[in-house]
Amino acid sequence: MRLDGNGGGAVIEVGDDGPGIPPEFLPHIFDPFFSTKGEGGTGLGLSVSYGIIKNHHGEIRVESKVGVGTTFTVELPRYNPSGGQDNSTTDDSEVSEVSELRQG
Repeated sequence: MRLDGNGGGAVIEVGDDGPGIPPEFLPHIFDPFFSTKGEGGTGLGLSVSYGIIKNHHGEIRVESKVGVGTTFTVELPRYNPSGGQDNSTTDDSEVSEVSELRQG
């Protein structure tokens, strides 16, 4: 996770080196009830995550290559207790690497 010095938000990247997501599935992974797991999945996890992130004025993206792995990137704006998104800028020296999430 890192703090974005340009917009003051948080950027979270989570990736793996698993089998990846086939290209024909990528346009559907955030659709409710879409699952490649058969009986093992409800198809709600990514859809619910997408809704929560959007409700917080954020973005979620996915990059995947079959046989290489998948990375999800979530961008959330800085919390502004007076309401709305905080679009203030910070000096580049204030950008901090909070932690790096890696599996493996």
